[in-house]
Amino acid sequence: MSYNKIPSDAPPDYDAATQHTPVAAGDQAPPRQAIARAPLPLDLPALRLIKGKRVILASASPRRKQLLAQIGLTDLEIIPSTAPEDLSHSLAPFEYVLQTAEQKAMNVYRAEIDSPKGEPALIIAADTVVVSTTGQILEKPRSEKEHYAVLRSLRDLGWHKVYTAVVAMSPLESAVDPGYAMETHVEETSVRFDENITDELIMAYVKTREGADKAGGYGIQGIGSILVEKIEGSYDNVVGLPLRPTLQIIEKVLTPEIENELEE
Repeated sequence: MSYNKIPSDAPPDYDAATQHTPVAAGDQAPPRQAIARAPLPLDLPALRLIKGKRVILASASPRRKQLLAQIGLTDLEIIPSTAPEDLSHSLAPFEYVLQTAEQKAMNVYRAEIDSPKGEPALIIAADTVVVSTTGQILEKPRSEKEHYAVLRSLRDLGWHKVYTAVVAMSPLESAVDPGYAMETHVEETSVRFDENITDELIMAYVKTREGADKAGGYGIQGIGSILVEKIEGSYDNVVGLPLRPTLQIIEKVLTPEIENELEE
């Protein structure tokens, strides 16, 4: 895993974001220029433990990959689940996304546990759905006509909810059944579309195809933000992965291994 060791000395202070170029006597000094600096990586026991090991994201979503990179998981294997997502929409949204995410994690776990590359240290899976105020579970639109109709209904109904379930799995060193540890979390965020957005704007957005591969048919992190008036809850949950609880369940699922490391 790509992970830069944090220096033992103190990090540069904020004034060090600028530097002076040495000049000869009599020369005019160049203007001070800000130097862009990337933030130092998170230094956490869980992230140190899986450094250089197989960490699998059971999703092809580039947005989830980008979000995980923010907490230091930059060297991910992308292995999307092949499990059918055919659960009944009669399930409560909480149960629907949780069971779907668990199925994705188990599908990849079974496929990779005996891999010639070695067993994975961590598997992360997630599922996101948008739920209208009428209780309808909205996933990816299947046509332009459906896409347009879904966005119009979200505007006309006002508030809707976004649910994301996240699953973290890690094989156990012991042979204790079932052979793995699993931690889960479901995050809920409320989103309100601007009631004044026009049909023409909705169709123009549909034509961009930005929301064609997204639950509910829009991407809040992109052009789709023009549709949204306000949100209540986690923004990154609407993007596709709530980072704070994701890090928490990663730490929790790896706790036995972390404790073993500390004892040695």
